[in-house]
Amino acid sequence: RSWFANLVTCDIAHLEPGQGRWGALLTPQGKILFDFLATSGTDGLYLDTDATLAADFAKRLSFYRLRAKVTVENLSESWHVFAALMPDAAIPEGALAFPDPRRPELGLRILAPVAAGADEEAVAAYHARRIGLGIPEGGKDFSFGDAFPHEARMDRLGGVDFKKGCFFGQEVVSRMQHRGTARTRIVPVEAPAPLPPAGTELRIGDRPAGTLGSSAGTRGLALLRLDRLHFRGVVRFRLRRIRLRLVRFRLCGRRGELWLRLLLNRL
Repeated sequence: RSWFANLVTCDIAHLEPGQGRWGALLTPQGKILFDFLATSGTDGLYLDTDATLAADFAKRLSFYRLRAKVTVENLSESWHVFAALMPDAAIPEGALAFPDPRRPELGLRILAPVAAGADEEAVAAYHARRIGLGIPEGGKDFSFGDAFPHEARMDRLGGVDFKKGCFFGQEVVSRMQHRGTARTRIVPVEAPAPLPPAGTELRIGDRPAGTLGSSAGTRGLALLRLDRLHFRGVVRFRLRRIRLRLVRFRLCGRRGELWLRLLLNRL
């Protein structure tokens, strides 16, 4: 476990059964290669990561293994991941369940050696809850290999432990933390009409301001330039415009979440 703890951003050393951690493996330049939710089982650590990247993640960890007496195994073909928004949800036999460490409102994360068909309504409800809570997802809201932990809000959601000691990319991430040099960040956004597709560019006048990520109806997440948010005007994209109502850059909500309200109008 200490071997893995020295690689990743979160505190693994004190992880107990029934608990979870959100963390990431970074490049030496401090950018996110893989993110994951970790929990402890009787035979070791279990990592929940993007299924399309599981093989690459296992390969990368094996590369770092060197002489450490650890085994890295890709279980993506035999184990499956479930999210239960209700805390009293039934847990399959042999499963590992833990509260989502990013926000308790996301309910339980369940890793189980059983298969189940995808319930589209349940998946949509989960993502609507995730987006409403301002929790980004890799591949949808930020690109692996291109985003810093601060941009993905890992510093706000417990994904980086700044007291744990060394990990790959620590120098860059710690400098961003102490100097406040993060220039872009994923910000929850809201509009009175359904938001446009992910990937839509936002511009303030002729200047790029950011990019929309995932959305659910009128709520979404956007990767925005923080230095361009002190503005009252029109943000344009394709055949629509968004009028920014930013009287000041302020923190709102119970947990001090940063909200940017976007008012959407058709031309």
